Parts: sequence; C-alpha cells; structure tokens
Amino acid sequence: MRLKALLVDDEVNILKNLTAVIPWDALDIDLIGTARNGEQALEMARLKRPHLILCDIRMPVMDGIEFLGALREFDSEAEVIMMTGYQDFSYVRSVIRYEVKDYILKPIDYEELAETIKRLTLGIRERSLEQHSMQQEWKQVFHLAYEKVLYDRIIDLGGSASRPFLKLDDTESENLAFAMMLVDVADYSKRERSWDDKERKLWNFAIHNILQENLNSFEVPHSVLQVRSGEWCVLIERVPPDLYDREQCLVWAEKLRQAVESYLKLNIRIAVHPSEVSLKQLAKTYKSLQRSLNLTPTANTNVILSEKVRGNADTSQQLWDRIEEMVTGLKRCDRRRTESALKELNDSFRLLPETSFERVAPIVHYLCIHLLREMREMEVISREEEIAIWSQIDQHHGIRETLMVINRLVDQSIESVMKKKTSDVLMLSARDYIERNLSAELSIDLLAEYLGISGSYFSLLFKQHFGETFVEYVTKQRMEMAKSLLALSDKSVTLVGQMVGYAERRYFTRVFSKYTGMLPSEYRERQQNQSGAEPPAWTN
Repeated sequence: MRLKALLVDDEVNILKNLTAVIPWDALDIDLIGTARNGEQALEMARLKRPHLILCDIRMPVMDGIEFLGALREFDSEAEVIMMTGYQDFSYVRSVIRYEVKDYILKPIDYEELAETIKRLTLGIRERSLEQHSMQQEWKQVFHLAYEKVLYDRIIDLGGSASRPFLKLDDTESENLAFAMMLVDVADYSKRERSWDDKERKLWNFAIHNILQENLNSFEVPHSVLQVRSGEWCVLIERVPPDLYDREQCLVWAEKLRQAVESYLKLNIRIAVHPSEVSLKQLAKTYKSLQRSLNLTPTANTNVILSEKVRGNADTSQQLWDRIEEMVTGLKRCDRRRTESALKELNDSFRLLPETSFERVAPIVHYLCIHLLREMREMEVISREEEIAIWSQIDQHHGIRETLMVINRLVDQSIESVMKKKTSDVLMLSARDYIERNLSAELSIDLLAEYLGISGSYFSLLFKQHFGETFVEYVTKQRMEMAKSLLALSDKSVTLVGQMVGYAERRYFTRVFSKYTGMLPSEYRERQQNQSGAEPPAWTN
C-alpha cells in the first residue's frame, strides 16, 4: 500500500530539505505537495487526504495548532508529526488533544525523522489492513444475511424454526426488484443416482462456482442461491432507473449455460421469468419457474422463457399444485395438509376420463420424479428406499402405477417427517448451510444466529448429531473439497484455498498439510500420476 504525505512549513529551505533528504520512495510514500501555512495545507488535505502530515507549529496566516483543530473536524485518521523549535516546546501540550503521534525538534535530525516516519507508516499500514479485513468480514456477513432473507422468501416456509437475522423495511422492500432465473441440471435425478455423496457435493460446488464467477464478470449486483441439490435460483438486482431488459436476461442465461457446458461438459437448463420480480413475488415465481423446467419437454431449447402453460394448462397446473402442496406440507411437518393434498390428487385422477390418461401420463411421471427429488432433499427416505422407488418408476410409466408410487412415497415420507426431532431438523439446516457456504466465513455464532438458537446450544446439538465439533466438521468438509479440486481442476493452490474458505495460501497450506500429511502441490502431483495424467475435468 503506497501512502501519501504532506509537508507544511513556512521556511522554504526546510521544505526543500525534507523533500530531498527523506527517502520517500524507499518508504513507499508519495509526496502530494508542500504548503507554506495552515490555510494552504488545509485546502490540500481536504482535496487529497494524506495519510501522513509533517507540520511546523509557528506559521503565518494559520499556525500549526489552528490547522490541526480544523483538520480534525473532517479527518481523524491522518498521522501528524509536529516540527518545533526548543522555544516552542511549551506548545506541545496544546496539540495532545489533536492526537499528534510525535514531534521533531529543530534543527531537524533527518535520520531520526526518517526512523519516526518509518515507524508511523508501519502502524498506518497495519491499521489499514485491519480495517479492510473488518470491512470485508462485515460485507460478507451482511451479504449472507441478505441472501438468507432472499432464500427464506423463495422457499416460503412460514413455520421454519430459523428466524431471519436481517430485516428489510417496507420502503426498502418496495424498491427491490430482480431479474429471476432458475438453473437446473438436465436429468439431475438420473445423474445423481450414480454419484456418491462426495461426487454430489463436488458437482454442486463446481456448478455454483462457475455460475458465481460468470455473474461476477457481468458486473451486476446478484445472488446465487442453491435451493436444492442441482438447482440454483439466480437473482440479478434491477438498479433504478434501469428497466428490466428481457433480451439481456436471455443473453446472460445463455452465457451461464455455455460456461457450465464448456467447463464441466454438463448440460443445464435455465428458465427465465419474462418480467421483473418483487421481493413478495419470489416464492410464487420460483414455483412458476420450477413448473416451466419440469413440464417443458427436454427436446426444446435449454434456455426457456417462462410463460403460462397453454392448451392443457388447467390439468397440468392442478396436478403440479397438488404435488407442491404435499411438499410444502411435509416441509412444515403438517400431516393434515399433506394428506389433504394427496387425497385431492387421487380424486382428480378418478374424475379424469381414461381418454386423457395417455396425455397426462408423462406429466405425472415428471411430477413423481420432482416429488422424489424433494424427498431426497429433505432426507425423509433412505438411499436404499430411493433405489427401490427408482426401479418402480423406471419399470412403469402408466398413470395408475405412477400414482401408486406417489401414494406410497408420500405415506412413507409423512411417517419419516413426523419422527424427526426439532434438533435433527436444525442440524440438517446447519449442514445444508455449511455445504452451500464453504468458501465463506463460517462460525458457531453465525450458524447459531442463522438457526435462531444460542451458540452454546448449537455447539451441543452439533457435537451430538455429527460426533465431532463444529470446527472439526467444517475443516474436514473444506479439506475434502480441496482434495477434489486439486485432483480434478487446474486451478492454482491459492485459488483452491480461497474457494474453500482460506484467504491466505500459507494458512491453507498449513491446514491441508496437517490434514493430509502432504503439501497441496504434492497431493495434486500424486493424484495426477495415479490417474495417468488425465486432463482435469474442471478448468477455466
């Protein structure tokens, strides 16, 4: 960090000596100017905001003490060294209240002055770094809190155990508007069946980061919220007076799709809402975009402009609404709501003429897959149960068989949901939050605040549920993700560390070495040798 300095003295020779003798460049300091009195110095200080000021006390027009008083009215950070003769030493007491860091007696010992400047600039830089770090931390905490509000609005679970730790007032909420997209991996349910938990996390992590990196390049305020495994809601803030630009949104969506396909060889589908969305409309619009992705044939374009379903819209809309009502009921542990929605779904099929079965069967099949995916996300079915259900879905595409699968799935899920303890639900939320924010600052206080419980209670529940402390668990998740990134990508060690939450390469290397017994570069080299030096799966 290069600093700025201002010299103030009414004696021209002293100004010349200070300019020439002090090794400003070696100290990484730029001289922004010289002033012959306090009035001139004040004007320069207002305009250029120096970090360091060397100032004489006795000067015409405005002396050093008067200058300091005026300076501190608008700048409390600049470091000041007063220069004074022996006869003016009594003035030193009067400048203490202006937080003068040091003084130099005339005639000036320039070596002593250079050492004093060096010491003060070291303190300035350390303080600047600390302030910058704090600003970044607060910015990150605020953004996480802001995204939590958006996430809660999208999933719209009024009975959630967590409470928002950032509230947007009515005025601010009214002015918020977004371009909204829903990103989903094509045939995700089928792909996920072949992945173990580690692979699932890596794929989701990689897609999220590619979306984030490309949105950053668009230079627009945005949030990328993972709503469930393989699915992300992208919100781009509309900044007044800019109007919603549908064509621009479609261009952005296509760039995101191409980026994921290029880096991961993975096909994604994106639904774009045709108009801007307010904060209050997030949940409704999310469901609308989900419906568009699920009920639009995969043969169509991979970037979809979400519109009302035409032709058979009434039937498909009703079926979708029943499934969504069941999902919402399960998420809220509301047995009556879930069973009522299931009954309405069954009744609607009884009233449906058999001539419509062939047309409706594919829709019901998509709905069944959607419901199964939601159940997996809520962890109300085991892996073995899921495989058995998939076997039934793959074998039977008829409407009656698929409806039987849905009934069994919901009945089974109701019992599983009702058995879950509040503590289990809280810890599942904590685990999901950690997975989605591995690259961000994570702490017990932050997670406890997110869940609406005390830090000590959170620590107790976490240790009971996961069998290890919060720090141990987060470190393990980060290190496992780092190992995968090192093995499967060509990203630098520094960038890999940043992607899993370590801003400094040195600290990341130390933690990684302790966890694996080798340096990150050594681990990458060993993995590439074992794999026959195959090209990385994720590069950019």
